[in-house]
Amino acid sequence: MPNLKIAVAQVASVKGDVDENISTHLKAVKKASELGVSYVVFPELSLTGYEPEIAAHLAFSSDDKRLKPLIASAIKYNIKIGVGAPLQSNGLPKIGLIVISELGAVDTYEKMHLHSGEEVYFNYGTNHKLITIGNTKIANAICADTNNTNHVHTCSELGASVYVAGVLITAGGYDADTAVMADYAKKYNILVAMANHNQPTGNWVPTGKSAIWSNTGLLASASENENALVVAEKLNDKWSGHVFEI
Repeated sequence: MPNLKIAVAQVASVKGDVDENISTHLKAVKKASELGVSYVVFPELSLTGYEPEIAAHLAFSSDDKRLKPLIASAIKYNIKIGVGAPLQSNGLPKIGLIVISELGAVDTYEKMHLHSGEEVYFNYGTNHKLITIGNTKIANAICADTNNTNHVHTCSELGASVYVAGVLITAGGYDADTAVMADYAKKYNILVAMANHNQPTGNWVPTGKSAIWSNTGLLASASENENALVVAEKLNDKWSGHVFEI
């Protein structure tokens, strides 16, 4: 594949309003397709908002009818989509990423490392999830996964050259968390991309500034509040980054 485009979508989520949130996602998917993106990833729990107290009630299954508009969009625009949602499980739900292929197949990744307090509402995932586009392996992560060195290390050992995370990061944690991501890009010689919320969700005030890093440093970053796609493009084995308003 001569050039590859990966994007993270910075959007806001309305508490518990899956229909409205899917509408927002579909706008971003269409825009990503117009830009030639192969895989677009959304923030943590983007379909429901970061709302632990109602997550069990809203939890998705892999064959959930609510996913139909997203599946249709993936097929129509020939694009892979990674959306954040609580996932049904035995006992407590899991914080998940629902990956929809350009053929409409649905797969999932479950967050393996929980923030303190999340274990009251959610269970832990146990397996890493990589997808392949051309000859590029892309590892998926969710928020606190990125704070655990073992997670990215294992993904690198599994052959990932791209590491993409949907997150919820506030202003107070942004500098420390993104310094870690930038270090991963250099240490493991991988592209690291992060999709953050840009409006309050749950009891948190995310700070936006979704971003991508290569081994050379920061490539692109959105502003705090805009709805945007941050796109990484690989051409002749070099990554560049750009921000596009949705």
